Amino acid sequence: MVLNIIDRHKLILNKLELNGYVNVNELSLEFGVSVVTIRKDLKLLEERKLLFRSHGRAIPVDPYITEHHVNIKEKIHAEEKVRIAIKAASNLEPNDSIILASGTSVIEFAKHIKQIEGLTVLTASLDSAIILAEYPNIDIIQLGGMVRRNSSSVVGPIGEKMLAEFTFTKLFLGVDGIDLDYGLTTTNAMEASLNKQMIAVAQKIIVLADSSKFGKKGFGRICGFEDVDQIITDSGIDEKTKKRLEELGVDMTIV
Repeated sequence: MVLNIIDRHKLILNKLELNGYVNVNELSLEFGVSVVTIRKDLKLLEERKLLFRSHGRAIPVDPYITEHHVNIKEKIHAEEKVRIAIKAASNLEPNDSIILASGTSVIEFAKHIKQIEGLTVLTASLDSAIILAEYPNIDIIQLGGMVRRNSSSVVGPIGEKMLAEFTFTKLFLGVDGIDLDYGLTTTNAMEASLNKQMIAVAQKIIVLADSSKFGKKGFGRICGFEDVDQIITDSGIDEKTKKRLEELGVDMTIV
C-alpha cells in the first residue's frame, strides 16, 4: 500500500522526533517512493518550520547560530552556566597558568575563580580581566587585539602573536556550537583563528558549554574533538551525544 502525502509527513516527523534525523534515501526505500518525492516532502515540511534540510537528510531545527550581544547571551541558560563554572573552577591547581577565551560561560567561570597560589591568567575576555583584577594574588595578562563589541573580547593577529610567546597548563574555552560531525565552532572567523592558537599553546583543553550548544554550528570552525580533553556541560545533553563524545575520547563532565 502506497502512503499518501499526509501519512508520509506524519511518519517523517515521528521518525525525526525518535531518531533526531531522517535520511532521504532510507525514507525513499521504506515508503516505496522516489527520492524526488521525499525531497519534496521535506521541502514542504521545512517551509512549515517543522524541520531543517541538510545534505541528504533532515534534522529537527536549524543548526546555524545567529550572533547575539554578550548582554543577551548571559541571560540564556544562566543557572546551567553557574553550575558549569563552579565545576570548572574545581579543575584549578596552584601554579596553574591558564587561558580564558571569550563568551558568557567563560565570564561566569571567572566569577568563581578563587585566589589560588601562583595562578596566572591570560584572557581574551575584557569582562573576565576586570572581574579577576579584584584579586591581588592572581597575575592577569590581557590579550591584545581588535575589540569585538558583541562579545566584549579581543581578536586578531596581535593576540595570536602574543600567545605564541607563552605556554599554558589549561585552556578554558567557550563555544557557540558543538556538532558531532563538524566539531567546535564560533560565530566569528577571527575568533575561531584565535581559539586555534590558544589550543596550540595549552596542554589541556577544557570546553565550557551548556547543553543548548550541542547540535549547533557557527560560521568559524575551531577544531575537531581530537583536540578536546574535557567538556563540562549540564544534564540537558542527550545520552546518545554524551556516549558518542566519550567514544571519541572526550571526558564528559555533567553538572
